[in-house]
Amino acid sequence: MALNTMIQSATQTLVDHLEELTTLDQAIGDGDHGLNMRRGAQAIQAKLADMQGIGLNESLKTMGKTCVAKIGGSSGPVFGTLLLTLGKELPANPTSADMARALRIGIEALTRLGKAEVGQKTLLDVLDPVQKVLAEGGDNLLTRVRQCAFDSATATAQMDATRGRSSFLGERAKGHVDPGSRSMALIIGSVCDSLAADIAAT
Repeated sequence: MALNTMIQSATQTLVDHLEELTTLDQAIGDGDHGLNMRRGAQAIQAKLADMQGIGLNESLKTMGKTCVAKIGGSSGPVFGTLLLTLGKELPANPTSADMARALRIGIEALTRLGKAEVGQKTLLDVLDPVQKVLAEGGDNLLTRVRQCAFDSATATAQMDATRGRSSFLGERAKGHVDPGSRSMALIIGSVCDSLAADIAAT
């Protein structure tokens, strides 16, 4: 599968889930997460023609810079930093072990950026368990990574929010999925689906 096709699918997933992401953020945040993610996704889509043929690393860097420039609030720097880090750390044709290593470095970068840690109801609570599954490797890896991402996002509903705007709600944040975690799961799920379809076609 062409890289641009995978990027188109992942960004369109965010656009298609605008209402869901907005509703999640209205419960525990500013209510603008869905709009911000759609803005960033569409800005990336607008660059797809320019990204044709530049390879994985430069594509990730371009997307990261676009997120920083176009996504409002804290999500821009967060998603942008992750993409920029992956673009720097991944080889051109990464294995699952390469992805696990780069994602660990990305998690460390996000921890420094937001002073957040795993267990504080942020997208780190999706990235950390996904990184561990990737590091384990083994059979049915794409299926397990995808399921891990969605399960981990759902599990944030039972976490106390101690970072970000939702932390001001205290116990009232319980029972609500973190919107950034849900966005991250949607992206990971779409990438896994694209890779699985590519494998099935070969």
